[in-house]
Amino acid sequence: MSGFDLDLERVEDEIDSATDREDDGDANVVLGVLDGTTPDEEWLETVTEGAVLVLAVDGDVNELAAGFARTVKESGGELVHFRGFLIVSPPGVDVDTSRL
Repeated sequence: MSGFDLDLERVEDEIDSATDREDDGDANVVLGVLDGTTPDEEWLETVTEGAVLVLAVDGDVNELAAGFARTVKESGGELVHFRGFLIVSPPGVDVDTSRL
């Protein structure tokens, strides 16, 4: 079996790294419609739990997101309005807009 080089220590490190990521919680993307029918508190709770919102905007985005946008921004989250959608991410989840 010479010539077969397996770095078991590196494999264990990769397994540990993958396990650590799984322990951080589930990554969720929640699709919805921002039209004023869902309470702001519900959107905030969803983002606070770590989910990313992708909301189709049906109306004036500034008016519809006014009840939760400031709280998301102040907590370190991000909001990006793109092509009729509002993407809302929790703290620690960056929305990369460099390709827009």
